[in-house]
Amino acid sequence: MKKDFYEILGITKNATEAEIKKAYRKRAIEFHPDKNPGNAAAEESFKAAAEAYEILSDPQKKAKYDQYGHQAFENDGGGGYSGGGMNMDDIFSQFGDIFGGAFGGGGFGGGGGQRRMKGSNLRIKVKLTLEEIANGVEKKVKVKRKVQAQGVSYKTCSTCNGQGQVMRVTNTILGRMQSASTCPTCGGSGQILDKKPTNADSQGMLLEEETVSIKIPAGVVDGMQLKVSNKGNDAPGNGIPGDLIVAIEELEHDLLKREGENLHYDLYISFSEAVLGISKDIEAVNGKVRIKLEEGIQSGKILRLKGKGIPNINGYGNGDLLVHVNVWTPKILNKDQKQFFENNLSDENFIPHPEKTDKSFFEKVKDMFS
Repeated sequence: MKKDFYEILGITKNATEAEIKKAYRKRAIEFHPDKNPGNAAAEESFKAAAEAYEILSDPQKKAKYDQYGHQAFENDGGGGYSGGGMNMDDIFSQFGDIFGGAFGGGGFGGGGGQRRMKGSNLRIKVKLTLEEIANGVEKKVKVKRKVQAQGVSYKTCSTCNGQGQVMRVTNTILGRMQSASTCPTCGGSGQILDKKPTNADSQGMLLEEETVSIKIPAGVVDGMQLKVSNKGNDAPGNGIPGDLIVAIEELEHDLLKREGENLHYDLYISFSEAVLGISKDIEAVNGKVRIKLEEGIQSGKILRLKGKGIPNINGYGNGDLLVHVNVWTPKILNKDQKQFFENNLSDENFIPHPEKTDKSFFEKVKDMFS
């Protein structure tokens, strides 16, 4: 069982944003691997603190965690936290502002204070059918990304001496003030191009096509974005790759309409079928489902099939399939058919007698959204 995030940072649920940030910085300094070389426990504590800060520093994620705990992010599809999968470069690229210059601008593992740059992200759109969304799917897509060319080499930037930053001292009425800014020569990487193949660009990169496998969890929604780590563009020198951002596009289904985790299906039956009752096979996301319609079923009746909808992406069960019964009234009748209905215009069985249990249209709509 994962440890409580508040306990990891040593704070209470009422902690302010500044207190959360301060607590995280304290833990990061205490368990930093450069201060605890070879200490696996310290490294795990460092990662745990980063995960805790990732959630608690975001008001929306914090509210979600306060309500549901760790379970709220277990099947989050990339929208929550990394669940123990964070690597050191991810932590520093994501929270470098917390550390400032305490560890040489976010360098790691004896890098001499050299900053690890992150490559740019790539974005793609993946189209999914309703069946794929309901069951989850693994998609293989071709992505063109920049990668370091074979044979490329870099050297330490002479402008910043590999620090990635340049210091500037200015005289003010308050005295001499020192500030740091990104090195204009290397762009903050601490390295510049030394040698490169003729077919590489000015940063020593080549554009290559790669097939990337994307595991998409069940229950995603249109417009949701998933992240595939390190499948964006490479960064020059000893940097880390950017990420591949995957935007979900939901394809319209021929028969089913989605409303959150519920599905709607319009079932049309004949007048005779409504009078006599019948069994029907209807479309669902996991194959056909047989339902039985009782004799005398009324048009507008809504049948709710529990659990036959879309799974909740956070693992809180499935939605329902709502079957809307529509009695189809024939527009053209032959002589005998027309005579039959004319003979029964005043028949008691053909006169509407709605019962109190027969809900109005507005009541049915209210039930659908309750």
